[in-house]
Amino acid sequence: MIVIRHEQPEDIAVIHQIVAQAFGRPAEANLVDALRRNGKAILSLVADDNGRVVGHILFSSVVINTGEKLFSGIGLAPLAVSPERQNEGIGSLLVEQGLRECREAGHPFVVVLGHPHYYPRFRFVPASRYNVTSEYDVRDEVFMIQELQQGSLLGIAGTAKYQNEFNEV
Repeated sequence: MIVIRHEQPEDIAVIHQIVAQAFGRPAEANLVDALRRNGKAILSLVADDNGRVVGHILFSSVVINTGEKLFSGIGLAPLAVSPERQNEGIGSLLVEQGLRECREAGHPFVVVLGHPHYYPRFRFVPASRYNVTSEYDVRDEVFMIQELQQGSLLGIAGTAKYQNEFNEV
């Protein structure tokens, strides 16, 4: 049975391995390590299958810069499931629990840079609908946003900026 729980220190090595395997390279795993090491991991959850970690999701702070003001929110990145356990719904469980906890913690919105056919099932929409763009040069349909608190994006238009670690790994 899959249980979604908060990351524990003994999970760190296997999280690194899962993230590197899921993405086929170490960059995203190094990003997770850097965000954790620098105290910028706001929420880190694992999917635990009878004592074996098989998936991971991380949330860190983002800001939308309007040119006049900064509005703080949260960013989902990365989401990873062990390659041999993909397509079993584990990623969905991680996203749903992560969004629930972020909403309950009072975060106003969440952004994600990801697959345009995957994240809309969790009520993500292209960020351009709110006049929000990514700091990265990406296609409109892959940069998405979701209000976690109703009305939190009203009147906010600008560029979303991730933590510096995203540019360093």
